[in-house]
Amino acid sequence: MLTAHTASLEADPSRVVSRFFPPGEGTHTVHPRMAQIVDRVLHVPDARLENIAEAIAADLSTQQHDAESVLIGNARVVADRIVGGKHLTTAQLLVLGSAFTAQFAVEGAALCNPSAMEHPSQGGLRDGELRVAVSLRCIGEGHVSSIGFAEAVVGADDTWTFGRRTAPLSRADIFGGAWSRKHFEAALDSEGELDDLASAVIQGLPERFNSTDVESAIAMLPSEFVMRPGSHAPLHALREMAGAAYRCVFPSETDLTARVLMPVLPEELHGVEDARFTRSTDSDDSIPYRATYTAYNGHDVAPRLLTSTDLRSFESHRLTGDGARNKGMALFPRRVGDRHLALSRGDGENISLSTSDDGLMWRDLGVLYSPTEMWELIQLGNCGPPIETPDGWLVLTHGVGPLRTYCLGALLLDIDNPMRVIARTTEPLLRPEGDMVDGYVPRVVYSCGGILHRGTLWIPVGIGDSRIRVYSVELDELLKAMTDVSASG
Repeated sequence: MLTAHTASLEADPSRVVSRFFPPGEGTHTVHPRMAQIVDRVLHVPDARLENIAEAIAADLSTQQHDAESVLIGNARVVADRIVGGKHLTTAQLLVLGSAFTAQFAVEGAALCNPSAMEHPSQGGLRDGELRVAVSLRCIGEGHVSSIGFAEAVVGADDTWTFGRRTAPLSRADIFGGAWSRKHFEAALDSEGELDDLASAVIQGLPERFNSTDVESAIAMLPSEFVMRPGSHAPLHALREMAGAAYRCVFPSETDLTARVLMPVLPEELHGVEDARFTRSTDSDDSIPYRATYTAYNGHDVAPRLLTSTDLRSFESHRLTGDGARNKGMALFPRRVGDRHLALSRGDGENISLSTSDDGLMWRDLGVLYSPTEMWELIQLGNCGPPIETPDGWLVLTHGVGPLRTYCLGALLLDIDNPMRVIARTTEPLLRPEGDMVDGYVPRVVYSCGGILHRGTLWIPVGIGDSRIRVYSVELDELLKAMTDVSASG
Protein backbone atom coordinates (compact mmCIF):
# COMPACT_ATOMS: atom_id res chain seq x y z
CA MET A 1 0.00 0.00 0.00
CA LEU A 2 2.85 2.40 0.75
CA THR A 3 4.68 4.10 -2.10
CA ALA A 4 8.46 4.06 -1.74
CA HIS A 5 10.31 7.22 -2.78
CA THR A 6 13.92 7.64 -3.84
CA ALA A 7 14.65 10.25 -1.16
CA SER A 8 17.03 8.93 1.47
CA LEU A 9 19.51 9.86 4.17
CA GLU A 10 22.60 7.86 5.09
CA ALA A 11 24.70 8.08 8.24
CA ASP A 12 27.60 10.47 7.68
CA PRO A 13 30.63 9.86 9.96
CA SER A 14 32.14 13.21 8.94
CA ARG A 15 29.48 15.03 10.98
CA VAL A 16 31.38 15.55 14.22
CA VAL A 17 31.26 17.72 17.31
CA SER A 18 34.06 18.60 19.71
CA ARG A 19 33.63 17.98 23.42
CA PHE A 20 35.63 18.19 26.62
CA PHE A 21 37.85 15.12 27.07
CA PRO A 22 39.40 14.30 30.46
CA PRO A 23 42.22 11.80 29.73
CA GLY A 24 42.08 8.69 31.87
CA GLU A 25 38.42 9.13 32.81
CA GLY A 26 36.98 5.84 33.97
CA THR A 27 40.38 4.11 34.32
CA HIS A 28 40.62 4.65 38.10
CA THR A 29 44.19 5.91 37.90
CA VAL A 30 45.57 7.61 40.99
CA HIS A 31 48.02 9.84 39.12
CA PRO A 32 47.10 13.53 38.57
CA ARG A 33 47.13 13.29 34.78
CA MET A 34 45.65 16.72 34.14
CA ALA A 35 48.38 18.47 36.10
CA GLN A 36 51.06 16.44 34.34
CA ILE A 37 49.67 17.33 30.91
CA VAL A 38 49.52 21.02 31.80
CA ASP A 39 53.13 20.88 33.01
CA ARG A 40 54.27 19.25 29.75
CA VAL A 41 52.62 21.94 27.65
CA LEU A 42 54.09 24.77 29.73
CA HIS A 43 57.59 23.39 29.20
CA VAL A 44 57.38 23.42 25.38
CA PRO A 45 59.55 26.24 23.93
CA ASP A 46 57.49 29.23 22.80
CA ALA A 47 58.65 29.15 19.17
CA ARG A 48 57.70 25.49 18.77
CA LEU A 49 54.45 25.98 20.63
CA GLU A 50 53.36 28.73 18.22
CA ASN A 51 53.75 26.38 15.25
CA ILE A 52 51.95 23.53 17.00
CA ALA A 53 49.07 25.78 18.03
CA GLU A 54 48.65 27.14 14.51
CA ALA A 55 48.54 23.63 13.02
CA ILE A 56 46.05 22.34 15.62
CA ALA A 57 43.67 25.28 15.16
CA ALA A 58 43.82 24.97 11.37
CA ASP A 59 43.14 21.24 11.57
CA LEU A 60 40.11 21.58 13.87
CA SER A 61 38.74 24.53 11.89
CA THR A 62 37.93 22.19 8.99
CA GLN A 63 35.22 20.57 11.15
CA GLN A 64 34.52 23.19 13.84
CA HIS A 65 33.44 26.71 12.94
CA ASP A 66 34.59 28.19 16.28
CA ALA A 67 37.66 26.00 16.73
CA GLU A 68 39.83 28.45 18.66
CA SER A 69 37.13 29.36 21.18
CA VAL A 70 36.37 25.65 21.76
CA LEU A 71 40.03 24.86 22.42
CA ILE A 72 40.55 27.86 24.67
CA GLY A 73 37.33 27.12 26.55
CA ASN A 74 38.42 23.54 27.26
CA ALA A 75 41.86 24.78 28.31
CA ARG A 76 40.27 27.19 30.79
CA VAL A 77 38.28 24.36 32.39
CA VAL A 78 41.59 22.82 33.44
CA ALA A 79 44.04 25.74 33.61
CA ASP A 80 42.00 27.99 35.87
CA ARG A 81 42.02 25.23 38.49
CA ILE A 82 45.60 23.99 38.08
CA VAL A 83 47.70 27.07 37.27
CA GLY A 84 45.47 29.60 39.02
CA GLY A 85 46.07 33.21 38.02
CA LYS A 86 49.18 32.54 35.97
CA HIS A 87 49.02 34.19 32.55
CA LEU A 88 48.96 31.76 29.64
CA THR A 89 49.61 32.77 26.05
CA THR A 90 47.08 32.05 23.31
CA ALA A 91 49.40 29.38 21.92
CA GLN A 92 49.65 27.68 25.31
CA LEU A 93 45.88 27.73 25.69
CA LEU A 94 45.30 26.30 22.20
CA VAL A 95 47.72 23.42 22.69
CA LEU A 96 46.53 22.79 26.21
CA GLY A 97 42.91 22.81 25.02
CA SER A 98 43.71 20.27 22.32
CA ALA A 99 44.86 17.82 25.01
CA PHE A 100 41.42 18.04 26.60
CA THR A 101 39.33 18.02 23.41
CA ALA A 102 38.03 15.00 21.51
CA GLN A 103 35.79 14.77 18.49
CA PHE A 104 32.64 12.68 18.44
CA ALA A 105 31.04 11.47 15.21
CA VAL A 106 27.35 11.82 16.03
CA GLU A 107 26.40 9.47 13.16
CA GLY A 108 29.47 7.28 13.33
CA ALA A 109 27.36 4.17 13.92
CA ALA A 110 23.88 4.82 12.54
CA LEU A 111 21.08 7.22 11.61
CA CYS A 112 17.45 6.33 12.23
CA ASN A 113 13.99 6.99 13.73
CA PRO A 114 12.96 10.24 12.01
CA SER A 115 10.08 12.48 13.04
CA ALA A 116 8.44 14.93 10.62
CA MET A 117 6.86 18.30 11.42
CA GLU A 118 5.98 21.51 9.62
CA HIS A 119 9.10 23.69 9.32
CA PRO A 120 8.97 27.10 11.05
CA SER A 121 9.91 28.77 7.74
CA GLN A 122 7.63 28.31 4.73
CA GLY A 123 9.02 31.15 2.61
CA GLY A 124 10.26 30.74 -0.95
CA LEU A 125 7.98 27.82 -1.84
CA ARG A 126 5.68 27.35 -4.79
CA ASP A 127 1.95 26.72 -4.49
CA GLY A 128 1.21 23.32 -3.05
CA GLU A 129 4.67 22.81 -1.52
CA LEU A 130 5.46 22.25 2.15
CA ARG A 131 8.80 22.59 3.90
CA VAL A 132 9.30 19.89 6.52
CA ALA A 133 11.67 19.75 9.49
CA VAL A 134 12.82 16.23 10.32
CA SER A 135 14.35 15.23 13.64
CA LEU A 136 16.84 12.35 13.52
CA ARG A 137 18.25 9.89 16.00
CA CYS A 138 21.99 10.00 15.44
CA ILE A 139 24.00 7.13 16.97
CA GLY A 140 27.72 7.46 17.58
CA GLU A 141 30.56 5.76 19.42
CA GLY A 142 29.41 3.63 22.34
CA HIS A 143 25.85 3.60 20.95
CA VAL A 144 25.36 7.11 22.39
CA SER A 145 22.44 8.88 20.73
CA SER A 146 21.87 12.56 20.00
CA ILE A 147 19.10 14.46 18.22
CA GLY A 148 19.92 15.97 14.84
CA PHE A 149 17.83 17.63 12.14
CA ALA A 150 17.24 17.56 8.40
CA GLU A 151 15.02 19.56 6.06
CA ALA A 152 12.85 18.42 3.17
CA VAL A 153 10.30 19.82 0.74
CA VAL A 154 7.13 17.99 -0.20
CA GLY A 155 6.47 19.00 -3.79
CA ALA A 156 3.13 19.78 -5.41
CA ASP A 157 3.92 16.82 -7.69
CA ASP A 158 3.93 14.41 -4.70
CA THR A 159 7.70 14.20 -4.34
CA TRP A 160 9.84 14.40 -1.21
CA THR A 161 13.26 16.05 -1.52
CA PHE A 162 15.75 16.23 1.32
CA GLY A 163 17.80 19.42 1.46
CA ARG A 164 21.56 19.47 1.88
CA ARG A 165 22.63 19.04 5.48
CA THR A 166 25.09 21.77 6.33
CA ALA A 167 28.32 21.35 8.26
CA PRO A 168 30.18 21.85 10.50
CA LEU A 169 27.81 20.96 13.30
CA SER A 170 26.96 23.34 16.12
CA ARG A 171 26.41 22.48 19.76
CA ALA A 172 24.08 24.57 21.87
CA ASP A 173 24.96 26.74 24.84
CA ILE A 174 23.45 25.13 27.94
CA PHE A 175 21.69 27.07 30.71
CA GLY A 176 19.74 26.09 33.80
CA GLY A 177 16.01 25.64 33.36
CA ALA A 178 13.04 26.71 35.47
CA TRP A 179 10.63 24.77 37.66
CA SER A 180 7.27 25.47 39.22
CA ARG A 181 6.92 24.59 42.89
CA LYS A 182 4.03 22.26 42.15
CA HIS A 183 5.92 20.27 39.53
CA PHE A 184 9.13 20.17 41.58
CA GLU A 185 7.23 18.75 44.55
CA ALA A 186 5.50 16.17 42.34
CA ALA A 187 8.80 15.16 40.72
CA LEU A 188 10.45 14.63 44.10
CA ASP A 189 7.42 12.69 45.32
CA SER A 190 7.49 10.41 42.25
CA GLU A 191 11.15 9.59 42.99
CA GLY A 192 10.48 8.93 46.69
CA GLU A 193 12.53 11.99 47.71
CA LEU A 194 9.82 14.20 49.23
CA ASP A 195 10.85 14.12 52.88
CA ASP A 196 10.74 16.76 55.62
CA LEU A 197 13.97 18.39 54.45
CA ALA A 198 12.72 18.66 50.85
CA SER A 199 9.41 20.09 52.04
CA ALA A 200 11.23 22.71 54.10
CA VAL A 201 13.30 23.77 51.07
CA ILE A 202 10.20 23.93 48.84
CA GLN A 203 8.50 26.25 51.32
CA GLY A 204 11.35 28.72 50.83
CA LEU A 205 11.13 28.77 47.03
CA PRO A 206 9.30 31.28 44.81
CA GLU A 207 6.52 30.01 42.54
CA ARG A 208 8.99 29.82 39.61
CA PHE A 209 12.62 29.08 40.40
CA ASN A 210 15.92 27.63 39.21
CA SER A 211 18.91 25.84 40.75
CA THR A 212 20.28 29.07 42.21
CA ASP A 213 17.03 29.64 44.09
CA VAL A 214 17.25 26.11 45.51
CA GLU A 215 20.74 26.84 46.85
CA SER A 216 19.44 30.03 48.44
CA ALA A 217 16.55 28.16 50.06
CA ILE A 218 18.96 25.53 51.42
CA ALA A 219 21.21 28.26 52.83
CA MET A 220 18.26 29.76 54.69
CA LEU A 221 17.57 26.55 56.60
CA PRO A 222 18.84 26.25 60.20
CA SER A 223 22.27 24.62 60.31
CA GLU A 224 20.91 21.95 62.67
CA PHE A 225 18.59 20.87 59.86
CA VAL A 226 21.20 20.85 57.09
CA MET A 227 24.27 19.53 58.92
CA ARG A 228 22.74 16.29 60.19
CA PRO A 229 24.44 13.07 58.93
CA GLY A 230 21.21 12.02 57.26
CA SER A 231 20.85 15.25 55.29
CA HIS A 232 23.56 14.60 52.70
CA ALA A 233 21.55 12.24 50.48
CA PRO A 234 18.31 14.31 50.51
CA LEU A 235 20.25 17.50 49.69
CA HIS A 236 22.00 15.73 46.82
CA ALA A 237 18.61 14.54 45.50
CA LEU A 238 17.23 18.08 45.72
CA ARG A 239 20.15 19.56 43.80
CA GLU A 240 20.08 16.83 41.18
CA MET A 241 16.35 17.29 40.62
CA ALA A 242 16.71 21.08 40.35
CA GLY A 243 19.38 20.57 37.70
CA ALA A 244 17.15 18.18 35.71
CA ALA A 245 15.65 21.11 33.76
CA TYR A 246 17.82 22.97 31.25
CA ARG A 247 17.80 25.20 28.16
CA CYS A 248 19.71 24.69 24.91
CA VAL A 249 20.29 27.77 22.74
CA PHE A 250 21.94 27.64 19.33
CA PRO A 251 23.53 30.69 17.68
CA SER A 252 20.99 32.50 15.50
CA GLU A 253 23.15 32.16 12.41
CA THR A 254 23.26 28.35 12.51
CA ASP A 255 21.23 26.39 10.01
CA LEU A 256 18.71 23.92 11.44
CA THR A 257 20.54 20.98 9.85
CA ALA A 258 23.77 21.94 11.66
CA ARG A 259 22.17 21.79 15.12
CA VAL A 260 22.63 18.74 17.33
CA LEU A 261 21.22 18.16 20.81
CA MET A 262 23.70 16.13 22.86
CA PRO A 263 23.24 14.45 26.26
CA VAL A 264 23.50 16.94 29.13
CA LEU A 265 22.30 15.27 32.32
CA PRO A 266 23.47 12.12 34.13
CA GLU A 267 20.17 10.47 33.20
CA GLU A 268 21.04 11.17 29.53
CA LEU A 269 24.60 9.88 29.81
CA HIS A 270 24.12 7.11 27.22
CA GLY A 271 21.85 9.02 24.91
CA VAL A 272 18.86 11.17 24.06
CA GLU A 273 16.72 8.94 21.87
CA ASP A 274 13.73 8.91 19.54
CA ALA A 275 12.36 12.46 19.66
CA ARG A 276 8.70 12.51 18.61
CA PHE A 277 7.96 16.07 17.51
CA THR A 278 4.59 17.64 16.94
CA ARG A 279 3.55 21.19 16.05
CA SER A 280 0.70 22.46 18.20
CA THR A 281 -2.63 23.24 16.55
CA ASP A 282 -4.04 24.90 19.68
CA SER A 283 -4.79 28.50 18.68
CA ASP A 284 -3.71 29.89 22.06
CA ASP A 285 -0.44 27.97 22.26
CA SER A 286 2.64 30.22 22.39
CA ILE A 287 5.03 27.25 22.20
CA PRO A 288 4.31 25.54 18.89
CA TYR A 289 6.90 22.74 18.97
CA ARG A 290 6.85 19.93 21.50
CA ALA A 291 8.59 16.59 21.57
CA THR A 292 8.94 13.71 23.94
CA TYR A 293 12.23 11.84 23.95
CA THR A 294 13.86 9.04 25.92
CA ALA A 295 16.74 9.73 28.29
CA TYR A 296 18.99 6.70 28.83
CA ASN A 297 21.69 6.48 31.48
CA GLY A 298 22.96 3.02 30.59
CA HIS A 299 20.58 1.23 32.94
CA ASP A 300 17.24 3.05 33.10
CA VAL A 301 15.08 5.04 30.69
CA ALA A 302 12.97 8.12 31.42
CA PRO A 303 10.63 10.13 29.19
CA ARG A 304 11.44 13.84 28.91
CA LEU A 305 9.91 16.86 27.20
CA LEU A 306 11.41 19.29 24.69
CA THR A 307 9.64 22.55 23.90
CA SER A 308 10.62 25.23 21.40
CA THR A 309 9.19 28.28 19.67
CA ASP A 310 11.58 28.17 16.71
CA LEU A 311 13.72 24.97 16.79
CA ARG A 312 16.69 27.15 17.79
CA SER A 313 16.10 27.46 21.52
CA PHE A 314 14.89 24.40 23.41
CA GLU A 315 13.68 23.76 26.96
CA SER A 316 14.20 20.26 28.33
CA HIS A 317 12.20 19.07 31.30
CA ARG A 318 11.51 15.92 33.28
CA LEU A 319 8.06 14.33 32.97
CA THR A 320 6.42 12.83 36.05
CA GLY A 321 3.47 10.68 37.04
CA ASP A 322 2.29 7.14 36.35
CA GLY A 323 1.34 8.22 32.83
CA ALA A 324 4.95 9.11 31.98
CA ARG A 325 6.92 5.90 32.28
CA ASN A 326 8.98 3.74 29.96
CA LYS A 327 9.72 4.61 26.32
CA GLY A 328 7.65 5.98 23.51
CA MET A 329 5.37 8.77 24.72
CA ALA A 330 3.79 10.76 21.89
CA LEU A 331 1.85 14.00 22.38
CA PHE A 332 -1.44 14.90 20.72
CA PRO A 333 -1.04 18.14 18.71
CA ARG A 334 -3.86 19.86 20.59
CA ARG A 335 -5.84 19.60 23.80
CA VAL A 336 -8.89 17.34 23.75
CA GLY A 337 -11.62 18.40 26.15
CA ASP A 338 -9.25 20.98 27.72
CA ARG A 339 -6.75 18.23 28.58
CA HIS A 340 -3.32 17.44 27.24
CA LEU A 341 -3.24 13.87 25.96
CA ALA A 342 -0.40 11.54 25.04
CA LEU A 343 0.03 8.00 23.84
CA SER A 344 2.19 5.98 26.20
CA ARG A 345 3.39 2.46 26.93
CA GLY A 346 4.00 2.29 30.65
CA ASP A 347 3.91 -1.52 30.79
CA GLY A 348 6.28 -1.89 27.82
CA GLU A 349 3.74 -3.96 25.87
CA ASN A 350 0.43 -2.17 25.23
CA ILE A 351 -0.48 1.24 23.85
CA SER A 352 -2.04 3.36 26.61
CA LEU A 353 -3.41 6.87 26.94
CA SER A 354 -2.22 9.49 29.44
CA THR A 355 -3.63 12.87 30.42
CA SER A 356 -2.16 16.03 31.95
CA ASP A 357 -3.29 19.47 33.03
CA ASP A 358 0.07 21.15 32.45
CA GLY A 359 1.90 18.85 30.02
CA LEU A 360 4.44 17.86 32.68
CA MET A 361 2.63 15.69 35.24
CA TRP A 362 0.85 12.78 33.57
CA ARG A 363 -1.85 10.38 34.75
CA ASP A 364 -2.43 6.99 33.16
CA LEU A 365 -5.93 6.48 31.72
CA GLY A 366 -5.47 2.81 30.91
CA VAL A 367 -4.71 0.52 27.98
CA LEU A 368 -5.92 1.74 24.61
CA TYR A 369 -4.91 -1.19 22.40
CA SER A 370 -3.15 -4.52 22.96
CA PRO A 371 -1.25 -6.87 20.62
CA THR A 372 -3.75 -8.65 18.38
CA GLU A 373 -1.98 -9.85 15.22
CA MET A 374 1.03 -12.15 14.93
CA TRP A 375 3.22 -9.25 13.76
CA GLU A 376 2.38 -7.56 17.09
CA LEU A 377 3.07 -10.72 19.11
CA ILE A 378 5.77 -9.37 21.43
CA GLN A 379 4.77 -5.74 21.95
CA LEU A 380 3.15 -2.65 20.47
CA GLY A 381 4.03 1.02 20.44
CA ASN A 382 3.28 4.21 18.60
CA CYS A 383 5.29 5.60 15.71
CA GLY A 384 4.79 9.25 16.49
CA PRO A 385 2.14 11.76 17.57
CA PRO A 386 -1.47 11.22 16.47
CA ILE A 387 -2.44 13.01 13.24
CA GLU A 388 -5.83 14.72 13.17
CA THR A 389 -8.04 13.79 10.20
CA PRO A 390 -11.76 14.39 9.48
CA ASP A 391 -12.38 10.73 10.38
CA GLY A 392 -10.47 10.63 13.66
CA TRP A 393 -6.98 10.55 15.14
CA LEU A 394 -4.66 8.52 12.91
CA VAL A 395 -1.94 6.77 14.90
CA LEU A 396 1.01 5.11 13.22
CA THR A 397 2.11 2.07 15.23
CA HIS A 398 4.91 -0.44 15.35
CA GLY A 399 4.47 -4.08 16.23
CA VAL A 400 7.26 -6.42 17.23
CA GLY A 401 6.75 -10.00 16.09
CA PRO A 402 8.71 -13.24 15.63
CA LEU A 403 12.50 -12.89 15.25
CA ARG A 404 12.15 -9.41 16.80
CA THR A 405 10.84 -8.11 13.50
CA TYR A 406 9.44 -4.56 13.60
CA CYS A 407 6.53 -3.70 11.27
CA LEU A 408 4.46 -0.54 10.81
CA GLY A 409 0.69 -0.45 11.27
CA ALA A 410 -2.03 2.08 12.11
CA LEU A 411 -4.98 2.78 14.39
CA LEU A 412 -7.85 5.24 14.03
CA LEU A 413 -9.16 6.79 17.26
CA ASP A 414 -12.39 8.67 17.94
CA ILE A 415 -11.78 12.41 17.58
CA ASP A 416 -13.59 13.35 20.81
CA ASN A 417 -12.90 10.19 22.82
CA PRO A 418 -9.46 8.91 21.83
CA MET A 419 -9.82 5.96 24.24
CA ARG A 420 -12.15 4.44 21.63
CA VAL A 421 -10.45 2.65 18.74
CA ILE A 422 -12.51 2.95 15.55
CA ALA A 423 -10.38 0.97 13.11
CA ARG A 424 -6.99 -0.74 12.77
CA THR A 425 -4.75 -2.37 10.22
CA THR A 426 -4.75 -6.16 10.34
CA GLU A 427 -1.74 -6.48 8.03
CA PRO A 428 1.44 -4.38 8.27
CA LEU A 429 1.68 -1.22 6.20
CA LEU A 430 5.40 -1.88 5.93
CA ARG A 431 7.58 -4.81 6.92
CA PRO A 432 11.35 -5.30 6.48
CA GLU A 433 11.87 -7.34 3.31
CA GLY A 434 14.75 -7.85 0.87
CA ASP A 435 17.58 -5.40 1.45
CA MET A 436 15.53 -3.78 4.23
CA VAL A 437 16.22 -6.74 6.52
CA ASP A 438 19.89 -5.94 7.10
CA GLY A 439 21.19 -3.04 9.17
CA TYR A 440 22.77 -1.89 12.40
CA VAL A 441 19.76 -3.58 14.05
CA PRO A 442 18.32 -6.15 11.59
CA ARG A 443 14.63 -6.58 10.79
CA VAL A 444 13.55 -3.08 11.84
CA VAL A 445 11.39 -0.46 10.14
CA TYR A 446 10.54 2.37 12.52
CA SER A 447 9.33 5.95 12.48
CA CYS A 448 8.85 8.63 15.13
CA GLY A 449 6.24 10.57 13.19
CA GLY A 450 4.69 11.23 9.80
CA ILE A 451 3.03 14.33 8.36
CA LEU A 452 -0.18 14.87 6.38
CA HIS A 453 -0.14 17.22 3.38
CA ARG A 454 -2.85 17.69 0.77
CA GLY A 455 -4.48 14.34 1.53
CA THR A 456 -1.24 12.35 1.47
CA LEU A 457 0.44 10.85 4.50
CA TRP A 458 4.24 11.08 4.33
CA ILE A 459 6.26 8.74 6.56
CA PRO A 460 10.06 9.01 6.89
CA VAL A 461 11.22 5.60 8.13
CA GLY A 462 14.39 4.29 9.75
CA ILE A 463 15.54 1.07 8.04
CA GLY A 464 17.58 -1.34 10.14
CA ASP A 465 18.42 1.51 12.53
CA SER A 466 21.03 2.57 9.98
CA ARG A 467 19.45 4.63 7.17
CA ILE A 468 16.31 6.59 6.35
CA ARG A 469 13.85 6.15 3.51
CA VAL A 470 10.53 7.88 2.76
CA TYR A 471 7.11 6.38 2.04
CA SER A 472 3.69 7.84 1.31
CA VAL A 473 0.06 6.75 1.05
CA GLU A 474 -3.17 8.53 0.19
CA LEU A 475 -5.12 9.06 3.41
CA ASP A 476 -8.42 7.90 1.88
CA GLU A 477 -6.77 4.73 0.60
CA LEU A 478 -5.30 3.97 4.01
CA LEU A 479 -8.57 4.55 5.85
CA LYS A 480 -10.48 2.31 3.44
CA ALA A 481 -7.97 -0.48 4.01
CA MET A 482 -8.36 -0.39 7.79
CA THR A 483 -10.69 -2.85 9.52
CA ASP A 484 -13.63 -1.42 11.43
CA VAL A 485 -13.17 -2.63 15.01
CA SER A 486 -16.86 -2.88 15.80
CA ALA A 487 -17.45 -4.93 12.65
CA SER A 488 -14.61 -7.33 13.50
CA GLY A 489 -15.89 -7.79 17.07
